[in-house]
Amino acid sequence: MVDAEVKRLTAIAAGTAGSYGASYEQLGAAWGITRQGARKKWPDALDRPVVAEAKPSRIELCGGSAELFPDPPSGGWRWTGKGADGARGEADGTTHLATKEEAAAHAGVFLGEHAVERRPARPGGADADSQ
Repeated sequence: MVDAEVKRLTAIAAGTAGSYGASYEQLGAAWGITRQGARKKWPDALDRPVVAEAKPSRIELCGGSAELFPDPPSGGWRWTGKGADGARGEADGTTHLATKEEAAAHAGVFLGEHAVERRPARPGGADADSQ
């Protein structure tokens, strides 16, 4: 009786964590088991259809751009980008990005680090290059 209730409550907790973006890797770490063990124990904990149906998008920031796209195997998101200085970057494969917004934030940091400085505008509205 107690075992059944513990299983029921842990399944609810895993589902709640999954709905907030937790990965099977994170669930396993919390319970001291492997990612595969967590997936087997709580197969419905992650809401994979939402990620699978999600559409890729693009952000432009600091003169660069990045593509955000769902990563169904992890249940999260990934990004690839090119900074204004020509540097290319992508999501670190070891970092789980649970939401599109989290992927955008990581991409935004990369784009900010690879921005090209612009010359300040001159008084009167003419910039330094137009003179």
